Amino acid sequence: MQALPTPQPETVHNGDAAPITSFGKVCIVGAGAIGGWLGTGLARAGSNVSVLARGATLAALQRDGLRLGDAQTAVIASSNAAALGVQDLVVVAVKAPALLQVARQITPLIGPHTVVLTAMNGVPWWFFQGFGGALEETRLNAVDATGEIATAIAPKHVIGCVVHASCSVDAPGVIRHHFGSGLIIGEPSGQVTGRVQALAALLVRAGFSATVSPQIQKDVWYKLWGNMTVNPISALTGATTDLILGDELVRNFVSTVMLEAKEIGARIGIPIEQQPADRHQVTLKLGAFKTSMLQDVEAGKAVELDALVTVVKELGTLTGVATPFTDALLGLSRLQARVRGLY
Repeated sequence: MQALPTPQPETVHNGDAAPITSFGKVCIVGAGAIGGWLGTGLARAGSNVSVLARGATLAALQRDGLRLGDAQTAVIASSNAAALGVQDLVVVAVKAPALLQVARQITPLIGPHTVVLTAMNGVPWWFFQGFGGALEETRLNAVDATGEIATAIAPKHVIGCVVHASCSVDAPGVIRHHFGSGLIIGEPSGQVTGRVQALAALLVRAGFSATVSPQIQKDVWYKLWGNMTVNPISALTGATTDLILGDELVRNFVSTVMLEAKEIGARIGIPIEQQPADRHQVTLKLGAFKTSMLQDVEAGKAVELDALVTVVKELGTLTGVATPFTDALLGLSRLQARVRGLY
């Protein structure tokens, strides 16, 4: 397969900052379900896409490129970030347990004006960067215990992303898209900068439903509000989401955990107007599906408990909100994961 031609980038000016290109050079870090889906779209939009990968995924990408449905997309794939060089855009789409190791590897991809788009589940390490208020610049131990991630990927590079789509991996480098194409992106500071507008335009050209958020932390928290309960419960029980919410006792437990998180959100300035029952209806409309955490347990992969649940317990401590039901969910889920060697 031939490498994609390098497009001639436009230039978008962002006030007195350096000119920002239209992201001609893009590297996907984590070519799993979401990363592979994003990489295919960005290549379709004209970006020269490379992938930082290893093992079976690296071999598949070097041989066949990224495959999504019947489409086959040539990419440059390497296990060596230095060989790929500085990028205009780095898309980090790994699971949270892998992020520290990734942060140690990707420095050669990041130049002075590189944008790092974080397409990950849970509360990210940059959550309070530019947030304002009493918790401004607070480092969350649950997701960046030593501060090493924030050092390796400086907050000035980050644009946050919340993904509302379902994808899966059929085989290394072979992606299946099930439903949804929503991408919400935003600067941690909430500013509508030239680079975030340029990135949103690129994502739209790539076929995604991209919007710019004035407070990306609120979008992160709203998605977490649903994921932090059904994910670990599905991992514990093996149940699909319809069964979890169809059991009255389990549904009531889920609602109580969500009310604890709702109070935390209100105290840090990201209130959720809905009630748990409203969110349950949204989840039920998606039908019977296995959560990503259940898929990880079945595949013997490390689970994202810290970014989804441990961090909520930590935020409860920081805000003075008691979290007994969240603690129970975390304790049971963590114990199961440890017994299975997944945490």
